[in-house]
Amino acid sequence: MRDFTEQLLTLLNRKNYQPLKAKALARKLGVSSAQEPAYKACLRRLADEGRIELGKNKTVRLSRPHGTVTGTYRRLPSGVGFVRPHPVDGQIGAEVVIRQDRSLDAATGDDVLVKLLRKPSRPGGSPSGEIIRIIERATRQFVGTYFERDAQGYVRVDGTVFAHSIFVGDSGARGAKPDDKVVIEMLRFPSPEERGEGVITEVLGPRGKPGVDTLSIIREFGLPDKFPEEVLEEARQAAAAFDETELGDRDDFTSWTTITIDPPDAHDFDDAVCLIIDPKSRHWQLGVHIADVAHFVRQGGALDHEARKRGTSVYLPQRVLPMFPELISNGLASLQQGRVRYVKSVLMDFTPAGQRASVRFAEGAIRVTRRFSYDQVQAILDEADGKSSANGEEQRHDLTSLLLRMRDLAMLLRQRRIKRGALELEMPETDLEYDQHGRVTGAHFAQHDVSHQIIEEFMLAANEAVAEHLDGLGVPFLRRIHPAPEPVKLEAFATFARSLGYKLPRFIDRFTLQRVLEQSVGKPDVYAVHYALLRSLKQAVYRPIEEEHYALASAHYCHFTSPIRRYPDLTVHRQLGQWLRTRNAGADKTELVAIGEHCSKTERRADMAERELIKLKLLLYLETRLGLELEVVITGVADYGFFAQAQALPIEGRVHVSTLIDDYYHFDESTHSLEGQRTGKRYRLGDRVQAKVVRVDVPRRQLDFRLVEKRAVPKARKGKGSPRRESSSD
Repeated sequence: MRDFTEQLLTLLNRKNYQPLKAKALARKLGVSSAQEPAYKACLRRLADEGRIELGKNKTVRLSRPHGTVTGTYRRLPSGVGFVRPHPVDGQIGAEVVIRQDRSLDAATGDDVLVKLLRKPSRPGGSPSGEIIRIIERATRQFVGTYFERDAQGYVRVDGTVFAHSIFVGDSGARGAKPDDKVVIEMLRFPSPEERGEGVITEVLGPRGKPGVDTLSIIREFGLPDKFPEEVLEEARQAAAAFDETELGDRDDFTSWTTITIDPPDAHDFDDAVCLIIDPKSRHWQLGVHIADVAHFVRQGGALDHEARKRGTSVYLPQRVLPMFPELISNGLASLQQGRVRYVKSVLMDFTPAGQRASVRFAEGAIRVTRRFSYDQVQAILDEADGKSSANGEEQRHDLTSLLLRMRDLAMLLRQRRIKRGALELEMPETDLEYDQHGRVTGAHFAQHDVSHQIIEEFMLAANEAVAEHLDGLGVPFLRRIHPAPEPVKLEAFATFARSLGYKLPRFIDRFTLQRVLEQSVGKPDVYAVHYALLRSLKQAVYRPIEEEHYALASAHYCHFTSPIRRYPDLTVHRQLGQWLRTRNAGADKTELVAIGEHCSKTERRADMAERELIKLKLLLYLETRLGLELEVVITGVADYGFFAQAQALPIEGRVHVSTLIDDYYHFDESTHSLEGQRTGKRYRLGDRVQAKVVRVDVPRRQLDFRLVEKRAVPKARKGKGSPRRESSSD
């Protein structure tokens, strides 16, 4: 049954929404006669929850009692909470501070109604409030560790969402044993006056057993890990109907030299590339071929419904939760070497200077000539660079020549992108290392070399070409937008950067930010600078509105190149396919708004789940290595201490100010530093210090360091070498 909640609330929240009666609203949403019962039930439920109300002439509008705001609640370990208001007319108000005794039984992630009690005491400060209603629970399912006390069972929920354990009744419920990881369904949420109560619904296994940590994260974030039978059956039918010898009206690119470049452990291959240089014009002719998932996934069918619900594939360490069943994601739609596969192609012509001269789109078929891993490509490029010029281009393997051409074009495109103001953010990815039993033995930051940049630049070029084409048609489509940062946040970043010694002019533009990022590369404070800028930027989201992608400095941008793992890409594929067949690419904007909101949420959920599992696995690894000494770089400073990122292991821990026993330290907010009152010693962002692991709290996901040096190592202001540099290509 279709749920209209997201579409209704999205429409009612729009700046230009004019209150409509229920029937007119139904027509606006495209509700069919068969869907009317579900639509009416949704209206009744939202009214009962106080989220909507009937105005004059029985028109439907959002419910906002005077002096209240609705928003999303988050609770800090201290008990203090904050509510981030929902957008009103496109604007988001200041966060509201919620004292613990004014939070009812709200849990982190819940949507709540807040009564404002007091305005901010100073400009830019936070108002205070009181939660008067829980509008919608983020979840009633939680994961934790089971233990017993006085013959009664309790569960200590993972993380810091609850301050106290949850009562679950008789000991040994559902066969749970002490120290087992379990899933509970909350019956009564804890409040400042009462302990919460729940029931165990699933026993995952002993804490620390390989695989249990992954399953814990899957359940914690509510990630779907199984496909319904009707979805699998539709995939089987698509497989049975596919005949790779039948190309129909598709362009035949199967004789072209086409390659894929992916990680060695890639689970699906949704993009392939080819490149030649026209001997007459000397123009680059680039072909970007993307798996034609839309051919196998009928709009409105079981596969489509499940993919839309998931929004994205989730890539966890040692496990993938795909958006489509493997028959589709690893089979029919995967661009495997030597197999004929259907694609949607973007064929671009670039001048010798790298400027796009023309573009053509096609529904085609390819046969991948060679599958490469990033490491293989980088090794070939490095070897080619080491050869003497006497060897001659003619003696090189055809594929080597192809890769060298690709590198040359990619670097041209990259230079043009940087020249227009694109930001190159340091976003290091973590690669975990395992033993034969699947236990973590270490970790390192993944490389981001030229082999990665080749594919990155070609995908960016294809995404932009498709977005500009659809924009030129004047039709709504799901763009990938990244709004410009607020001036106040930019100025805060500038103040921080100046405190580290970077010289910034009074007026801050994207080129100023670009220079700071470039200057930080190779310095100890590189991550601090890049993370600080990242925090000052807004989140990239999916919306069918005309707005730029700030980090990419792109006026028109969309996601087109990964339809196997991102649902927004599939919507763009369908519109482009419709245009290729009928020269019409219209779409329902209200529907796209709802899809964009949902997919932005599922994307954030997937990112958080991946980060949390990596952190969990590293904490389990460090739990048995107390006393391990590491060089760390300070990445965040507060009045209670500072956070530091280990250099050998990609994990962050805290150094509490109480452990700095050589002096009394106070927090200087303007310089983001802790300064000793007697000695004048400072610990600030970017400083390198030697620390040891002294405490690992796996259930609460916390790591504590203690310094083993008497002073901070002075920051190096010069240096070579570049960690991974990545644009916000999304």
